[in-house]
Amino acid sequence: MIEVNLDVMLAKRKMTSLELAEKIGITPANLSILKTGKAKAIRFSTLETICKVLDCQPADILKFIPDKE
Repeated sequence: MIEVNLDVMLAKRKMTSLELAEKIGITPANLSILKTGKAKAIRFSTLETICKVLDCQPADILKFIPDKE
């Protein structure tokens, strides 16, 4: 499972979801899908733009959680 910690980075940067959506060029609805972890995929170009705008690394917003067996 991939955990999305976009809310954490937004809070650290004192930015709203709407501001981020505008700056990266996606709809607030699509950003919400990403933030809630409901997205099935993310384009590298989108991830790159998010990281540029938030001045962070992909690992700051995405975390791999292994399945418990």
